[in-house]
Order: sequence, then C-alpha cells, then structure tokens
Amino acid sequence: MSGVEVITFGCRLNTYESEVMRAEAEKVGLNNAVLVNTCAVTGEAVRQARQAIRRARRDNPHARIIVTGCAAQTESATFAGMPEVDAVLGNEEKLKSASYRALPDFGVSAEEKLRVNDIMSVRETAPQMVKLIDGHVRAFVQVQNGCDHRCTFCIIPYGRGNSRSVPMGAVVDQARKLVEGGYCEIVLTGVDATSYGADLPGKPSLGLLAKTLLKQVPEIRRLRLSSIDSIEADDHLWDLIADEPRFMPHLHLSLQHGDDLILKRMKRRHSSADARDFCARVRTTRPDASFGADMIAGFPTETEEMFANAARLAEDCGIAHLHVFPYSPRPGTPAARMPQLDRALVKDRAARLRETGKRLHEAHLVSMIGRQETILVENNGLAHTENFTLVDAAGLKPRDLVPVTITGHNGKHLTMRPLIAAGAASLRN
Repeated sequence: MSGVEVITFGCRLNTYESEVMRAEAEKVGLNNAVLVNTCAVTGEAVRQARQAIRRARRDNPHARIIVTGCAAQTESATFAGMPEVDAVLGNEEKLKSASYRALPDFGVSAEEKLRVNDIMSVRETAPQMVKLIDGHVRAFVQVQNGCDHRCTFCIIPYGRGNSRSVPMGAVVDQARKLVEGGYCEIVLTGVDATSYGADLPGKPSLGLLAKTLLKQVPEIRRLRLSSIDSIEADDHLWDLIADEPRFMPHLHLSLQHGDDLILKRMKRRHSSADARDFCARVRTTRPDASFGADMIAGFPTETEEMFANAARLAEDCGIAHLHVFPYSPRPGTPAARMPQLDRALVKDRAARLRETGKRLHEAHLVSMIGRQETILVENNGLAHTENFTLVDAAGLKPRDLVPVTITGHNGKHLTMRPLIAAGAASLRN
C-alpha cells in the first residue's frame, strides 16, 4: 500500500481525531502505514480492534501498523505485545506530527514501541483544524475532551484524562472552515460535552457556545450536539431548543439506566425522575423533538424489577433511538468488583431491552408519516430528518438538503416523496 490508511472505532470524537491524525502523519511524510484508532468503552470494542489489527497485517504485510486511541491508552502493554503492531501512541501523542516523525524501526521490543504518556497530566486541549471528515456529509467539531466524573462502569476517563475545553474562538474558526468547505450540518462533540467551559475564563456553557456559533457563522444550516447529560442543560440550551430552528430537534441522552438504585451504584448524577422531567419539558418546548439514549443492561446487582424500571423509563421518555449495551466489566473500574450477573442473563436482558427499543422506534416511524421534512442526504442512499430519523433517499444527491413528504416506513427507515422535481436545485443550493 501507499499513503496512510486510518481505521476508526468508537465515538464521533474519534472520527474527528482520525482526520487530525491523518493530516499530522502526512505532514511529516509517513507512508505505507495503517493507523488504528481504538475504543475502550466495552471489552467487545477492544476485541474488535485487536481483530482489525491482525487483519490489517495480513492485508498489508509490509506496512507500519500504529495503534492509538482509548484502548491503546488504557491497555498499552497489551497492544505493544502484539507482534503485528509497530508502535503504540497515546491519545495525546496521536495528535502531534512529531509522534509520527519519531516512530521506532521495525522489530523493536514491546517497550520501545510505546509512546504513551500519563493522560491525567494533560491540562489543555489544543484546537485542531481539519478541512473534511472523510466519508461523512455531517462535520464533527471537537469542543471538549476528557471527563471529570467517575461512573463506576466507565474506563474512558483513564483513556481521555480530565475534562478540558477548546476555546470558543477556535471552535468558531473550525466550524467556519468546514462550512466554507461545503458542510451544511455541524455536530459538536466531546467526551462529556455538557461540561464544556468549566475550565475556561468566564466558564461559558455548551448552550452559550452553540448560540455564539450560530450567530458568528450564520451559514450553518443545521447544528447538532453529539450527546448530552441532561442534568447539565442550561438556560442557553433551553433557549436554543425553544427558539432556534437551526438547532436540530434531536438529543442523544446519556441515561445508562432507569432504576434509581442502579443509577446511584453507577454514580450517575441524575435520577429517573430527572430524565422523565427533561424529556417532557423538551417535548412541550419542541413537539417535533426525538430522543436517542444509551442504556446498559445487566449491570451488577440488577434485579428483574430494576431491569423492568430501565425498560419503563425508555418507554416513558419515548426513546426513538435506543442504544443498548450488555454490561461489560472493565478491569480497574469499581463496577468490575461488584457482584456480577451470569453472562447469559446479561445477554438475555440486553436482547429484551433491544426489543423495547425496536418497538419504540417503529412507533416513532409511524408518527412521522405524512409530515413534511427537510432531509440531509448521506453517501449511502439514506438521509436524516432534522430529528435524526433515517430516510430511504435512493437517487438523491449526497450533501443536499431536500424537502420531502414522509410517505411510510419499511420497519427500519422512512420512505419519502421529494417536494422538488428531480434534478431541481436543492435547498442547499
């Protein structure tokens, strides 16, 4: 092979950082290399990364394979010990061109492969500029990194470090550059995005950042948040939900569970009542809003009644896009030392919670039929409505904003009829 290939796992922040990695590696002339940007959120994510590394070596026997990301940060020795791996970079090192210039030679020891520093010592997140997000019609902009919270199930703070924010001016500059490059939808992303600004002068909030961004870059047609912790929603964010049509009516919530005792054992900061109240207020303020959420099934000590409370919360909140994770013990976290459930039971509960999510999603699809929507066309023949519902958009041009009438659904996606003639200019033009 020639050039630099990047394999990305995990979150939108990783997707954004992969573009930074590619640019920094190419800047110093790295060639014939595969960069694997890993995720550590579950044991399965780590397994998939190891599998991808072995496949990359089979497909590219003479390339350099460089592993980085959260799993590389938290399990650096594991990846350094793989014979397929030539170097391991930490989450801070992967964003610096010097790291790619100073790579070790082939055949070095596991210790010499390592370029991983103490992530907890990092106090700032340097602004990163990218011109495009490869393969995506929506552009991600990093506003924050790291997390100050210590949920008992989560290893990510040890892969990302403590919370640190990108200065507001740098976020505006990056968004402006991406819009000038043709993107009409911007997604603000971070590890704990709603903690944005606590470490900056004046302590600006995520809501204020979003307001400022829309004011200073009026060319942004659609603005989204990648995810939020609802307990941290501020007055500026509520203003956007109520009054700003360019702020998209979809919020992805970090719920994790719906039973109050399990939420306490997870060390979450919200209660089930907080989640219900937040969703009810959003729907009252913005009736066309939809919700996504992450939920964990089979957390240690979870009883059948507690599990039922989680499913009930998903129903009460009307979660249209439910992401279910079977609990996966992560070494070094408090939850890994709690009494564990049988793995078969964990998988069974995850499957049942996914069935709840499937039913809620189908109900949401039905509720959309007959509505007029503006969809952003993706590269894969699908599109997203403003409330982030997938639409079959075969035949439409990627990156275009197209007004449509929703005509039905196929169980997974909406179907539509364009409100403009084929070949006519889209709203984007």
